[in-house]
Amino acid sequence: MSRRKITIAIAGAGNRGSRYAKYALAHPDEVQVVAVAEPRDAYRARLAEEHRIPEKNVFKDWRELAAGGKIADAVIIAVQDQFHREPAIKFAESGYDILLEKPMAVNEQDCRDIVKVSQQHDVLLCVCHVMRYTQYTRRLKEIIDSGVIGGIININHIEPVGYWHFAHSYVRGNWRNSGQSSFMLLAKCCHDVDWLGYVAGTEIKSVSSFGNLKFFQRSNAPEGAAKYCVDCPLKDDKCPYSATKIYLEKARQGCFEWPNNVITSELTEEGVYKAIQKGPYGRCVFDCDNDVVDHQVVTILFENGSTATLTVTAFTELSDRKTHIFGTKGQLYGDGNEIVHYDFQSDKRVVHSISKSDGSILTGHGGGDYEIMKSFIRAVSCRDRTQILSGPAESLQSHLAVFAAEQARLTSSVVTIGANLSWGGQQ
Repeated sequence: MSRRKITIAIAGAGNRGSRYAKYALAHPDEVQVVAVAEPRDAYRARLAEEHRIPEKNVFKDWRELAAGGKIADAVIIAVQDQFHREPAIKFAESGYDILLEKPMAVNEQDCRDIVKVSQQHDVLLCVCHVMRYTQYTRRLKEIIDSGVIGGIININHIEPVGYWHFAHSYVRGNWRNSGQSSFMLLAKCCHDVDWLGYVAGTEIKSVSSFGNLKFFQRSNAPEGAAKYCVDCPLKDDKCPYSATKIYLEKARQGCFEWPNNVITSELTEEGVYKAIQKGPYGRCVFDCDNDVVDHQVVTILFENGSTATLTVTAFTELSDRKTHIFGTKGQLYGDGNEIVHYDFQSDKRVVHSISKSDGSILTGHGGGDYEIMKSFIRAVSCRDRTQILSGPAESLQSHLAVFAAEQARLTSSVVTIGANLSWGGQQ
């Protein structure tokens, strides 16, 4: 199919929206960012300047962008999780193809509504399950599909969030409180659940789950801990979760990328200090309004009888996911950087190396950020839906499994996917 250069609007110019937009700077022959909607002045101005967006197409709210009619081929929706439904439906009704940051929405009905409207208006909907798009996943699927490990019996998958990443995002940050955002499994691991079904090559039948908020609560605060880390006598060498360690030390080393570019738009050491002095990211991790779990285990039964476990935990170094896949003829172990195949017949190992990620748009999320943009732009340009690996049907199924897992956790039960969920999306 012939390709043409396309135009994209950005709804939400935070970390994710601005990262996806950088693809256009790397490939100006393929795509141009022509509009932005973002309520925060500094983030809106920065993206508008980077992409030379005309002032008439710079908006404070996505509703202002939508009100002007269709001014781009596609839109990237990267607003906060709980606000996905309304812009997704509105832009679909206006004929925009949509790249929608995960999760689709924070409850089952909103997800179903988004899928229904996108199908009614025949627009492309690509959900940012970036793990499907990495070179690592593509190679893993090739090995599995070749049959060398036989049929998959069980998968053991670990998401090591990282102690300081968890403190940043799920204790102090935007995803700390389920009532203001969503529950942790949905926010952090909806694409892990999606990925497990994709790798297994079959749908999820039922789930059970256990997890809770065990550590990051007031009862575990050390004696003498202050409300804000900059005032705390424990900050220097006695608390690994100190905001001065997580943010200020990075600033002193000249690092003003994530997470420092999230906590402030003033990207200087002084700006970071001011942000943690009395701001939300400077709070003691034992004195926040967080309520999401800090560890969780999900057990999965697939339609074909195979099983999987997903473990997500805050209490690790920040590293890539680790996966063991156990087959009838061999096993695979992967960590995002290499895949080790052990063959039962020969008792030999073969190592498949994968290009190392450097965290940029080209390799962020193991290259998934870049590859999903590449696939989405090709799909829009050529009207080729096969380029989208995480379309509405696949994404709805995996989201239903996540909602079921949270119900299972809250009710200590086994929940079948597709059954009427008694839990509607809030704790």
